[in-house]
Amino acid sequence: ILTPIVMAMLMAMGFSAAATLAFVMAAGFIADTASLPLVVSNLVNIVSADYFSIGFTDYAAIMMPVNLVSVLASLCVLILFFKRDIPATYSSASLSEPLKAIKDPVTFKAGWFVLILLLIGFFGLEPLGVPVSAVAAMAAALLLAVAARGKVINIHKVLRGAPWHIVVFSLGMYLVVYGLRNAGLTDYIALLLNTFAEGGIWGAAIGTGVLSALLSSVMNNMPTVLTTALSIDASTATGAVKEAMVYANVIGSDLGPKFTPIGSLATLLWLHVLAKKGTTISWGYYFRVGVVLTTPVLLITLVALAIRLGALS
Repeated sequence: ILTPIVMAMLMAMGFSAAATLAFVMAAGFIADTASLPLVVSNLVNIVSADYFSIGFTDYAAIMMPVNLVSVLASLCVLILFFKRDIPATYSSASLSEPLKAIKDPVTFKAGWFVLILLLIGFFGLEPLGVPVSAVAAMAAALLLAVAARGKVINIHKVLRGAPWHIVVFSLGMYLVVYGLRNAGLTDYIALLLNTFAEGGIWGAAIGTGVLSALLSSVMNNMPTVLTTALSIDASTATGAVKEAMVYANVIGSDLGPKFTPIGSLATLLWLHVLAKKGTTISWGYYFRVGVVLTTPVLLITLVALAIRLGALS
C-alpha cells in the first residue's frame, strides 16, 4: 500500500534513482520489522496467537516493547547502510496539497473514527470472548456502509479488488504444513527446539528465532510459523521457555522473509508493484541487502524478547 505512495512522492520531488531505491527499500523493510506489536499487525501473528490461544492484550504486553526495539534497530541499520544515497536536503514544494488527495471527506473522517473504535474493540471485546476477526469484520462493514452512502467510492470495485486469494493461499498452507507434520518434519524440528530449551530463555528465544527466520527465507513464512508452532507443541519446553519459543517464532517468521524475495507473499507482491512502477530490483541485490539489513535487526530483536521475558532476572 505504501510503496506506490512513497514512489510517487519521491518522483515528484525529483529524487535520484539511488535515493529512490534507498527509500523504497527502507519502506519495504520497515513494514515487516514494525509488524510485531499487535496480533492483527501481520497474518503470521494472527496464526500463532490463535494456535496458542494468546489474548490480544497479553500479546501486545509482550511484543509492543520488543517492537519498539525492532523499529529503532531497523532505523539505525537503514541509515548506516543507505546514508550515502540519502540527500541532506529536499524541497516538498512540488507536492500537491494533501487535502486535494481526499476525494471523499466524510469517509476519510469516518475512517479515523473507525480505527479508534477498532483499537478499543480489540483490547476491550477480546477479553469478553469476541474474536478479533469479528471486531475487524464489524469495523470493515461500518466503513463500507459509510463509503456506500457517500457514493464517491466504488465499493463494488473495492470488494472485487480485495486480495481474496490470500485467504485461499493461507488455507492451502495449512494443508501443506499438516502434510509436512505427517511426513515427520515437525519431529525433527522439535528435537532442535529441545536442544535450544536447554539454554533457558536465551537459548529458546535466539535459537527458535534464528531457525524460524532461516526456514521462512527458503520456504515462506506462512508454512514456517505453522510448522514451528506444531513443533513447539511437540517439544518438551514448558513455562517461560516455551513462551520464548512462541514469540521468537513470530519474530523469526516476520523478519526472516527479508533475507530472500521468496520469504513472504507480501515481498513478492511488493517487488511486482515496484516492477509495474518501473523500478526493478534483482533477486541478487535484494538478497545481498536483505542479509546485511536483517541479520543485526533479527538478533537485536530476539535479545530484546529474551530480556522482556525476564532472562536477566
